[in-house]
Order: sequence, then structure tokens, then C-alpha cells
Amino acid sequence: MSRFPPNIQEEETRLSKLKIINMEDIETKEVEWLWYPYIPYGKITIIQGDPGEGKTTVVLKLAALLSNGEPLPYDDRERDPINIIYQTAEDGLNDTIKPRLVEANADCTKIKVIDESTQALSMVDERLEQAIVETKARLVILDPIQAYLGTDINMNVANETRSVMSKLGSIADKYSCAIILIGHMNKGGSKASYRGLGSIDFQAVARSVLIVGRLKDNPEIRVIAQGKSSLAPEGDSIAFELSKETGFRFLGKYDITADDLLNGIQKDNKSQLAEQLLNELLADGKRPQSEIMSIAKEHRISKRILDEVKKNMYIKSLKIGNKWYWELIKSDS
Repeated sequence: MSRFPPNIQEEETRLSKLKIINMEDIETKEVEWLWYPYIPYGKITIIQGDPGEGKTTVVLKLAALLSNGEPLPYDDRERDPINIIYQTAEDGLNDTIKPRLVEANADCTKIKVIDESTQALSMVDERLEQAIVETKARLVILDPIQAYLGTDINMNVANETRSVMSKLGSIADKYSCAIILIGHMNKGGSKASYRGLGSIDFQAVARSVLIVGRLKDNPEIRVIAQGKSSLAPEGDSIAFELSKETGFRFLGKYDITADDLLNGIQKDNKSQLAEQLLNELLADGKRPQSEIMSIAKEHRISKRILDEVKKNMYIKSLKIGNKWYWELIKSDS
């Protein structure tokens, strides 16, 4: 019989497993990017949006570019073609995924699929790690998130999803492989960070979250907006067209936030809001530029929109001492 009470035995067992890491011994390293600042290597990225918004289409387009070593939008670095693992539980490989890849001019020899015909894959399935090693894949895409959690995992329970996401993140880090999880969104809330299906742990573990949505007044135009960026400043939103006549094409940068995209607030609405705000702020005389910028930021109005509206209004900049001010000049003066 042990001379220690059971609770002391348990405590000694717990303490025997303790391992202290000295921060001095940690070797620092820079973040490597698949697509700066949207998709980092060695980390998890979530791409989400409502059904039918173009999530899968835009991811397949990115996969096609990467399979050929071609530049990504606003990232013209030279790159070699990479191997990609693409798993989907929603679309047929032969009638949907392969035709879309062919249409996007993908090198299909670079895009691999783990056979799930006899056994469904999950995020903690050892075959996933084996496939990364065997194919030397630098990108893994799982579409959608909930299909690859595993049958015993409730995606709404943080304690259950945390261990799964943690293990998946460890695999991404171990092999310096970017992992993209494609997810749907729930109907509640106006903030992008609370619209993802399941536990908030999905958002917490991901280092980047991209939102795909369509413009309310022009549904053929979709936008990729970054809702979270833990490793770099948030990237500009990027618009793309998805139509039956012209197919898919990237259009360029678009001035809209993830929250505004989900709430149907577009650039024109923001311009009107900026004009109204400037009229109110400058009605009683000049105001410090820094103060105006701060208030505009609180209203989620970007500096770009503010500057555009300022040019179209009777507003002049003047420097007093070390400070810049904006002043509204009456149109009849």
C-alpha cells in the first residue's frame, strides 16, 4: 500500500508529466505565405460564406493557378507548381470538380484526392497525414468543415472541436502545409466572426478567415473579404465575377469589409455615409484630420472612401502648427 493518500498520488503523477520550455531555447522563424496575406503555410485558413456564393469555385480557381505555378491575385511572386490534396463531401469529382478544374486550366496531375469510397475521411484520420507525406502536398482543402470533423464530434461543442482543430493545426505546422477549411455560415448576427457554423473555436484556431459573398445590387459580382488576419495586416477585399455568360474572372480590389459584405452595405452606401458624416463634423467649423479619421473608422469608413468623398466636397486641408485640419467651404462663397 502506498504511503501517500490517493489525491497526493494523482498530483505527483500529474507533476511528473510537467515539461517546462525555456523561451530562450525557442528558435524564431518567419511566417511563410502561400498567398500573402490571405493564406499562410503551416496554418489553418477558413473560407466561408452562404451556400451558392462561389466559395468552392474561387478555391478551385486558386488551386488551378497554384497547380501551374501561376501568380495569384495581387501576389506576383515567382512560384513553382505545388501538389494539392482536395477533399469534398458535397460535389461529385467526375461531374463537378474535374470539369471546373479543366475549365480553370488546372494541371490535374498536381491535384490529388484521398479515396473515400470505402471509408470516410476525417481531420484526425491518419490517412490525411500519410497523404501529405506521400504526395508532398503544400495545400490541403477540406470541403465542407462539418463533413470532416468525424461522426463522434459535435461541431457546436468547443471541448470536442478544440482537440480536432489542434491536431489538424499541428499537422499543418509539421509539414509546412497550408490547410483550407471551407464552411457555410449561420443566419444570425451581423459580425462576420460570429456567422461561422459551429463552435467559435474554429475561428479561434484559424490564423486567417476569408468571407465570400455577393454584392446585393449586383449578384454576379462576388467578393473575397478577410474577416480575420492574425499574422499580417488584413488584406484588401478582392472582387470576382461569376456569370453564365463570361464564366469566372478576377476583377480587382473592392473597398468593402467582411461585415459590410455580409450586411449588404456596399461602396455607394459608404460614400453616402461618409458625406453625411463629414457634413455633420464640419458644420460648426474646422476639425483636426486625425479626429475625423478616428470617427470615420468607428463608422467603418475607410480612408480611401473618406478621401474620395472629400475630393467631391468643398473641403480643404490646412495646417495650423503641427496639426492638419479639414474645413468645409460653403459652396456659395
